[in-house]
Amino acid sequence: MTTPDRDVPVVEAAARLAAATESGTPCAPVRDLLGAGDVGAAYRVQRMLVDRRLGAGARVTGRKIGLTSPAVQRQLGVDQPDFGVLLDDMDYSGRAVPAGLLLQPKAEAEIAFVLGADLDTDDPSPARVRAAVAYAAAALEIVDSRVAGWDITLVDTVADNASCGLYVLGDGHVTLDGFEPRETTMRLHVNGAPVSEGTGSACLGDPLNALLWLARTAYAFGDPLKAGQVVLSGALGPMAAVAPGDRVHAEISGLGTVSATFLEKDCA
Repeated sequence: MTTPDRDVPVVEAAARLAAATESGTPCAPVRDLLGAGDVGAAYRVQRMLVDRRLGAGARVTGRKIGLTSPAVQRQLGVDQPDFGVLLDDMDYSGRAVPAGLLLQPKAEAEIAFVLGADLDTDDPSPARVRAAVAYAAAALEIVDSRVAGWDITLVDTVADNASCGLYVLGDGHVTLDGFEPRETTMRLHVNGAPVSEGTGSACLGDPLNALLWLARTAYAFGDPLKAGQVVLSGALGPMAAVAPGDRVHAEISGLGTVSATFLEKDCA
C-alpha cells in the first residue's frame, strides 16, 4: 500500500524528530515539511511518534498541556493551548535524572491533576471536570525540544509531542475540597537561586480551565481522558534552563514542594 501524498511530509517530519532523539543531536524545525499553519499534520506526527514508543513497550500515563500563558500564545501567534502525551518512562518522581537523557532541558513548575473519573464527553461542565479530579499535586515538567536552539513555532512543538521531556510529581496529594488552583502561588529555584515565580491565574485564568479545554480536545481527538491519568495543567511561571548537576526545587502554595536532581555527566 502506498502512503497518501499528504502523509509523506508527516512521515518525513516524524523521521527527523526520531533521528534527533536517537542521535542526541537536535534537528532543524519541521515546519518546512508540514507547512507553517498545518497543526492537524503536526498532531499526526505526534501520534506517529507516540505510537512508536507504545510499540516499544511504553505506556500512556496522561497528558500535558502547553501554551497556557497568554504571553506565550501571543509570541507564537496562537489563541489556544496545545497538548502532548505523557508516558510511563517520562515519570522521574523520586528518581534522579541521568546525564545525557535530554537534549535541551528547561524546568517549569505547575499543578498536576490526577483523575479519579473518566472525562468522556464532548462538552463536560466545569463542575464535572472539577469533580473528576481525585487530587492535585505539585509538579515539575522538564520540557525538552528536539529542534535545535528551541527554534519552534506551534507546528514544531505540537509535532514534537508538545516539547515533552519528563515530569516529577511531589508527594503531597490534595483534594480540591479545600484547594483553589487559581489562587496558588509558585516559586521555582535552581541550585537554591530563585529563577521563576507565578500564580495559578497565569494558567488560562485557572488551571481547571486548562483541564476543561483538554477534556474537550482529547474527546474530539477520539482519545478521552481516563481515570488514573495524570494531567500537567501548564506552567505557572517562566521556564528555566537546567544542566547536569543542577537541583530544581519548586514551592506551590497549598500543595507543598517538588524537587528534581540532574546527575553530573561523569555519574553512572
